[in-house]
Amino acid sequence: MSQVIPQTVLTDLKARYAEPHRAYHSWTHIADLLEQFAQNRATIGQPVAVELAVLFHDAIYDPRSATNEADSAALLARTMQERTAERDLACASALILATHRHTTDDVSAEWLDDAKLFLDMDLAILGADEKRFDAYDAAIRQEYAFVPIEDYCKRRGAILRRFLERPRLYLT
Repeated sequence: MSQVIPQTVLTDLKARYAEPHRAYHSWTHIADLLEQFAQNRATIGQPVAVELAVLFHDAIYDPRSATNEADSAALLARTMQERTAERDLACASALILATHRHTTDDVSAEWLDDAKLFLDMDLAILGADEKRFDAYDAAIRQEYAFVPIEDYCKRRGAILRRFLERPRLYLT
């Protein structure tokens, strides 16, 4: 597994990703991203930072909260402050914060290529085969079961429409 963070931190992260309200934003999602990370590692400029972003980007996840990304970045900072170079923490935090809107608008130019790849890895599920996509879609609905179906469809449609309105869905 990760050579970047200690086993105790990984154990804590796995417990967070196993919270009962998570249907999609679970360790399975992280494992998928870690696989993509491994496949792309040779092209990543800041591999430590990207791996940290993968591991921590959904560490705090409450479907009712608008601060999950900021809270996850703060958890990363608290947890890894004494264990990781400041530059890697800054880059990883920027990547995590970029997942809020899935844009690179606020990412420093020096980390732009890594941010694009990281965001594409996080959205790779949108290009999955129909069966896998349908399972993802059902899992997201499960996480937002507290939202009335009419409101959910309207909000979910707006999110997906925003991706469709991009010149390209993927940035790399």
